[in-house]
Amino acid sequence: MDEQENLKLSVTNFGPIAKAEIDLRPLTVFVGPSNTGKSYLAILIYALHKFFGVHSIGPWIGYRYWNRNLLDTEQKFNNLIDSSINNKIISNWIKKHLASERAADSLDSYIDLPEPVANLVRNFLRTLSRSADSLNNEIAREFGFKDTRNLIRNHVNSGAKVRITRPAWSDKSKSQDSYFSYEFVIKKLQSEIRTSIPDTVPLKISEHNRVQLYNEVNEIARFMMREEEGDDREAQRYRHALIMSGIAEGINSLITEPLASAAYYLPADRTGIMHAHRVVVGSIVAQAPRAGLQQDRLIPQLSGILADFLSQLIGLDSRLIGLDRRLIRHPSRDTSRDLAALMETRILEGEILEGESSDAGYPEFFYRPLEWKHGDLSLMNASSMVSELAPIVLYLRHVVQPNEVLIIEEPESHLHPKMQVELTRHLAAAVKAGVRIIITTHSEWVLDELANLIYLSKLPQPRRDGIAGADQALEPNQVGAWLFEPKSRPKGSVVKEIKFDEDYAGFRSGFDAVAIGTHNSYAEISDRLEELHHDDLS
Repeated sequence: MDEQENLKLSVTNFGPIAKAEIDLRPLTVFVGPSNTGKSYLAILIYALHKFFGVHSIGPWIGYRYWNRNLLDTEQKFNNLIDSSINNKIISNWIKKHLASERAADSLDSYIDLPEPVANLVRNFLRTLSRSADSLNNEIAREFGFKDTRNLIRNHVNSGAKVRITRPAWSDKSKSQDSYFSYEFVIKKLQSEIRTSIPDTVPLKISEHNRVQLYNEVNEIARFMMREEEGDDREAQRYRHALIMSGIAEGINSLITEPLASAAYYLPADRTGIMHAHRVVVGSIVAQAPRAGLQQDRLIPQLSGILADFLSQLIGLDSRLIGLDRRLIRHPSRDTSRDLAALMETRILEGEILEGESSDAGYPEFFYRPLEWKHGDLSLMNASSMVSELAPIVLYLRHVVQPNEVLIIEEPESHLHPKMQVELTRHLAAAVKAGVRIIITTHSEWVLDELANLIYLSKLPQPRRDGIAGADQALEPNQVGAWLFEPKSRPKGSVVKEIKFDEDYAGFRSGFDAVAIGTHNSYAEISDRLEELHHDDLS
């Protein structure tokens, strides 16, 4: 079975954005003038990851299975148990496809869910509409707002809309009734989620591309299907309901991927944050013992993305790194570590080191230049380039795994153009290693190098020798570049795709207009100087 198409995201009247229609690709690039909503859209995507990730079967299925926090789990299970379904059909299907020791050997490219099972799953997916408050709160948290109503562009009466859409399967017709969709509407009075799970679409679990999903569901099924003496029919139905819930969450992850994967957000001004994180954490630690005596003291609020970033930095204890993720290591996980080491060598010309604070016990970060003989430098004493790139190195080394998403605001900050080009190649290498990347950028050097890497993919591998970035070539369908253009009517930005243009030799982002403008200004100044010189002679 063919791969599903990229997930499409449509946004209207959200922050500065009047209208945006994008699809999420392995490398997604947001470009355009300041204050047009690039960060707004990136933060929104991060919030969607955090929301839909809870509704997905992931590596920590045991934990998520019993601790879902967005749905009323007990009521959901009761509804499943009480639904009018053929329990024998479900039992036989589970035993055949999910509880058999030989199930994996007998699977073709996908499993079709029989209609009684599919109907049960559809009902589960539709319950997501009850979670509008949870998504509303998640978005508000990430932006640091008390209320998402502040995100409605110009407070228009229709509210802001966020819609994700995917064709059910790529081998089906593109008729409107073959699409899954979730639409979140932020209104002035009450937000809501509208779900569309077509009854006419067969539900499938793909074995060819979803091995991890199959194994996790299989483990649940084998655990839950143990026959206990004295079990009554109601107990069996309860176990079946648990399994169906897990399957539904797995199918939901197929519908919403990559939003079902973990995401990490590296905000802008990483230099300031890396310099300040020790002070911020130190202040929190110092105030903690006195919290009961200072309840009337105002505590500054952080946006969710900044709080998450700081908390992840605090959690980078070099003695504990990897312990909480050891069970879910991906075979190519070490590739990310290699990429981090290459960035240190080729761009930073030194190492990023983690150590523990002697007074508070949280990690501190240092920079050791190559062949440095005078002790390690605190990041506060290193260059801004080092501080900006240190989090990318740390996240590649310790945090991000293949199939997860790393969102980076302005990765080019404080980098010389040559290093911007080098960093772009490293980001492309991360994409080739399976990490999904989203960046916002103002750099023509980043876009130009991406264009080169795409163009390079047209060359056969043996003909790439000696070309910079030869190992980081990307296929055109792996990269999506989106231009945020400010409009006067409607007031706000409109987001459209910038296609890679071979004739233009890159992406028509508008950067060249700035270069042409400065050149024309120089030419006009030169003309006037010539006129002045001519007047003086005459």
